[in-house]
This record gives sequence, C-alpha cells and structure tokens, in this order.
Amino acid sequence: MKVGGPVSDSEKTTHFGYSEVPEGEKAGRVRGVFTSVASKYDVMNDLMSGGIHRLWKDAMMDWLAPRGGQRLLDVAGGTGDISFRFLRRAGHGHATVLDLTEGMLVEGQRRAEAADMAGSLDWVVGDAMALPFDDNTFDVYTISFGIRNVTRPEDALAEAYRVLKPGGRLMVLEFSRVPNPALRAAYDAYSFNVIPRIGQVVTGDRDSYQYLVESIRRFPDQETFLAMIRAAGFGNAAYRNLTMGVACLHSGWKL
Repeated sequence: MKVGGPVSDSEKTTHFGYSEVPEGEKAGRVRGVFTSVASKYDVMNDLMSGGIHRLWKDAMMDWLAPRGGQRLLDVAGGTGDISFRFLRRAGHGHATVLDLTEGMLVEGQRRAEAADMAGSLDWVVGDAMALPFDDNTFDVYTISFGIRNVTRPEDALAEAYRVLKPGGRLMVLEFSRVPNPALRAAYDAYSFNVIPRIGQVVTGDRDSYQYLVESIRRFPDQETFLAMIRAAGFGNAAYRNLTMGVACLHSGWKL
C-alpha cells in the first residue's frame, strides 16, 4: 500500500448504493441495473410512486415552459418520458434522448409516442460525463432521476453547461431529502421494506431496486446540490420541492 501522494484514477472510489466501488466500475454496474429492469421500468415507476412521478414530470414541464423550435437534450432519458412531454408542450421542436443503457432506449422506441414523434426524436447511447455533442448545441438540458447514478455528478453538470447555448436552461428532477423527520422515517420504512419487494415480484430483481433506494440516500440534499449547480457556472439557480421533498426540481441558466 502506498503512503501519501496523490490518489490515482484507478484507486479512486465512489458509492454504488451503500457500497464503495472503484470509480471505473460504477458505470458498468449502473448499466447492469437498468439493463435488468428496462422492460418493466415504466410499470415499476407507476407502482413505486403510485403514479405520482407523472405529476412530478408535469410540474417539471410547467416550470420549464417549452417553446416551439427548441432543441432538448434529455440525459439519462431512458424510455423517453420527458422528451415526449417536452415535444407535446413545445408543439414543434427536437429532442435527443441520451442514455447509458441501450436497453432503455430500445424500450422507449417501442412506445407509441416514439412512432408518432419519430421525425422530432433522436436516440443516442452515451455518457453524461462525456457528451458526444458540440459546444452550444441545445436550448434545454434535462436529466430526471438519473444524475444520482452518474459517477461524478459535477462532471455531468460541466458537460451540461458546455453543450447548452448561451441563454440555455438546465433542469434536474431527482429524489431528494425529506426535511420533516417523522415523514422521512415513514418514507424510509416504505422505501427499504416495500420497493425492493415490489421489484422482486414485478421484475424478478430485488437487488437493483435495493440499489436504487440506497442511491437516493447517497445523493446530496437540496442546498448542497444547488451549490454544485452554481459551481458549474449556472446562474439564477433555484429549486422547488415536490411532495414535501421526496423529489426536487433544480433549475439553472447558462447566462
């Protein structure tokens, strides 16, 4: 074991749920989780949240207020939920759905909305920390329930800033920290005792949903993440809690 000196990239670790893993392994593990659950991902979202995730995504669109002709990059866009909503609200425009897991994109392309909007959609396999796009390309960048799975969220935010046009908008929808202790205890009891069991019954994969529950607890709280957005260069940064802080919307602008 080396004593002192800088830590090399190969020695750096990060969290994967409550486990510590080498940074280089996390993306592969995350890909494995979402490959395993892709075919049941949308069904599980409804079951886990009682359908409330749809209201959160609608609230995201309300604050985002898409306009006709805008170009959206939806990172960790999975099966296309956010992109479909964006294009419906905008009336006309273009959305690029980017995800680390090809299986999630395949499921998205099977949805009826994907066929209806085919001329306005691209589906791209890619990494949030190394986006395959030129600088100043997109009007809007969204990431929903995905940034907590990124190995280095600060790198993803830097990439978001890079690919947005001047005046472009960042919006992040993510599970967050419930501030009320009593409500937090009830939410934790539900999350740890019920969600992995639902995952086992519906997908045959308890471990992936155990990871997803743990990953929520490892993600920074609202104020800490707001500071990360500001550190990436975004101005007019703000957040709004949803369902008493179970989820949160963060917004920022490339000014």
